[in-house]
Amino acid sequence: MKIVIFSDVHGNLIALEKFIKATKPVADSYICLGDVVNYGPWNDECLQRVMELPQIILLEGNHERLFKGIVSVDHEIPLVKLFYIHSIRFFTRSDLIEFLPKHVEINGYCCTHTIENRSIFPDTEITVKNNFIIGHSHHQYQIKRSNYSIVNPGSIGQNRRWINLIDYLVFDTTSSEFKFVSVEYDVDKFISELKTRSYPPECIQYYQNKQRRHI
Repeated sequence: MKIVIFSDVHGNLIALEKFIKATKPVADSYICLGDVVNYGPWNDECLQRVMELPQIILLEGNHERLFKGIVSVDHEIPLVKLFYIHSIRFFTRSDLIEFLPKHVEINGYCCTHTIENRSIFPDTEITVKNNFIIGHSHHQYQIKRSNYSIVNPGSIGQNRRWINLIDYLVFDTTSSEFKFVSVEYDVDKFISELKTRSYPPECIQYYQNKQRRHI
């Protein structure tokens, strides 16, 4: 069985649709590690498309908690506040994030949005007592800590290294092997939608100023 695991869509329907098209031929089921919403404007549409995926398990991320009002946007950095103020205007499907689980176990791995509410990068030092598959940091990697594995599929909608790439992984439950995948998409279409919906210049520049890689 092949499980496609992904994270951090962030309201980017352009990237999500490209991801779905790329994975549909190989996926038996899907796990989303959270943060489907915020930043981009297509929050409702992205949630609906994710929930339509075969045997989907959608986990709660910190931005789902933000949209539910569990945590306050006042604690976020100014740029996140700007994105939130504009993104939340296009959100109506609170029913789709109301009762999301925080973790799920598969083949000896705990799938969850992140560990200890931290952004875990490839060089982050952390002590763990389990194998993890996490999102949150928007970087794709597999590392060892405390003799356990921490695996991150990267981000669908907001790659922090190459803004025009979609990152995800395919987990073969029979062989317990991970395949990391990157797919290019047209980020300019996403940026164009931000402009159409009158996002602040700071938000638009965030995406425009990120590096791109063509594969």
